[in-house]
Amino acid sequence: MAEKISFSTQIFSRVRLATESDVSHLHKLMYQMAKYHNYTKVFNATKASITTNLFKSDNPCPPFYSVTAFILEVSSDSFPQNTLKNPIFDPILKIVNLDSPILDSDLELFRTSNNISSILSEVDNKPLSSDNNVLVAGYVLFYPCYSGYFEKPGFFIENMFVRECYRKCGFGKMLFSAVASQAIKLGFTKVDWLTVGWNENAIDFYLGMGAYIMQDVKRFRLCGDGLDAFATNDQDGGDMV
Repeated sequence: MAEKISFSTQIFSRVRLATESDVSHLHKLMYQMAKYHNYTKVFNATKASITTNLFKSDNPCPPFYSVTAFILEVSSDSFPQNTLKNPIFDPILKIVNLDSPILDSDLELFRTSNNISSILSEVDNKPLSSDNNVLVAGYVLFYPCYSGYFEKPGFFIENMFVRECYRKCGFGKMLFSAVASQAIKLGFTKVDWLTVGWNENAIDFYLGMGAYIMQDVKRFRLCGDGLDAFATNDQDGGDMV
């Protein structure tokens, strides 16, 4: 029987900047998101492609000026306030009081390699227990975008996903808040994203955040054979727009 972990009354959470050591978890989360949206037939991301696109060493752009990911972690023990400090982004910590217990049946799949068991807790100044569990619960993937209509750029959220057992705990809002706060910090003016029309829970959540639906916009995509054909064919005789 698979090992399980249960959170009964409260859960400690942390949003931090993803690193290359998170690639395996990011890949699993991306697949779970594709499965949730019935996109598994077109899902072809690999650990290698994620590493190349997010953490390639020759990328001249730092986080927030290229594709960036935040990782959401949860634990039954408190996260020390002075861990994983980063000059680019300081982790966001939050204690969540639970209305009902959470049972995570995928403990081993999502145990993070950034173990904090050897670090002193500032709460009681004692080492965290050796059986401490730090689990990856979600992620958000975003990048800067620029429109000629506006003076300053913004962020576009490409993916945001919270594992099923951790939903309705405020973690989605926590991830969005992390992106929005970083946008304000950088002087950006907006955060954009898309959602599927059938996901009414997500739409209600976004409207409750204060976002609005851009009714006059439709998203188009050119990919696969269509992209190849359009890029290589002579367009002189094509329809003019």
